[in-house]
Amino acid sequence: MNTIYNQLKESPFMEKKIILLMLMALFSMFANAQQISYIKADGAWYQVYDEAGKKVTTLSKSSIGEVVGWGSDFFVAVDGAWVKTYDINGKKICTLSKQTVGEVIGVAGNTFTSRQSAWIYIWNKEGKKLQTRSA
Repeated sequence: MNTIYNQLKESPFMEKKIILLMLMALFSMFANAQQISYIKADGAWYQVYDEAGKKVTTLSKSSIGEVVGWGSDFFVAVDGAWVKTYDINGKKICTLSKQTVGEVIGVAGNTFTSRQSAWIYIWNKEGKKLQTRSA
């Protein structure tokens, strides 16, 4: 039974394969980015918690508006006439007009869903409309 090392050692491209394996291992370490598990409203503040229950950031309600939902790595807030998406650290990803988006009715994974009159829209966190269908 050959081990992976022995197979690589016998290969003429051993160095390239070892480098590729090291890059794959390094990528997998960085692929495990923080995820939002909970956003707590606390007076005039929102506290964002990661999957380990650690508080990641605290944001002022007056600066971001009302949090209407969150997905795995972003959340959506409505601030007056604007719908905004933010990352786990509170950095704004995009701003969309509420007139364009309508009412946000759900957030899950990396998308959010809105309803405007007789239409349902699905958006990604960057503000790109992915799908439209009748309500």
